[in-house]
Amino acid sequence: MSDMTESLRVLIADDHAPTRDDVRRALEGDERFEVCAVVADAVEAVQAAVRERPDVCLLDIRMPGSGLAAAWEIAARRPQAKIVMLTVSDDDTALFAALRAGAHGYLLKTMDLRRLPSALHGVCSGEAAMPRALVARVLERFHGREPRRRPFVANEAAGQRLTSREWEVLELLTRERSTAEIAETLVLSASAVRAHITSIVRKLDVADRAAAAELFRRRPDG
Repeated sequence: MSDMTESLRVLIADDHAPTRDDVRRALEGDERFEVCAVVADAVEAVQAAVRERPDVCLLDIRMPGSGLAAAWEIAARRPQAKIVMLTVSDDDTALFAALRAGAHGYLLKTMDLRRLPSALHGVCSGEAAMPRALVARVLERFHGREPRRRPFVANEAAGQRLTSREWEVLELLTRERSTAEIAETLVLSASAVRAHITSIVRKLDVADRAAAAELFRRRPDG
């Protein structure tokens, strides 16, 4: 991370040219920032992040190649960089997938872009960049879900515990998501999803994915 007395270097990745231009103008009008790269897809975003070493990567979720995939890769290769998603989607699936991918912020394209510099500066100072309504949903998810897992864990076959990734897959199975949908949400290959499902079924000692989902739904505190 650059010294906060220096300009913060920002990578902008979005496949919508007008949005890229608007975001760039919003940041270049603030002396705290320097736009070091502007790209249009996930592959270019990862390459630019490695090459330019930005302090902040501002990524569109739905750009070609997937902004979520770019976030996972950048978080692994440039852990010092702050990752902020800028998207039109405020649904829970996209929000929590972004947080799992390593995002430090989640902003909506409907925001007043005059507020963007302060939001990104806050992220670099250790603050979260997220609309209040989404923060409330994160807290609700955290408080509402964590206690419910523990009795279910105690009932797993042979005392085996599901991994965090298997929990994510199982949760999506209970929502009747297909293998392809789970793969897209978690930024995995379909074969990896099938492997996780096989492991879940084995650990829970049930017949198939449907039975695993039903067992989860029927957990004592569900």
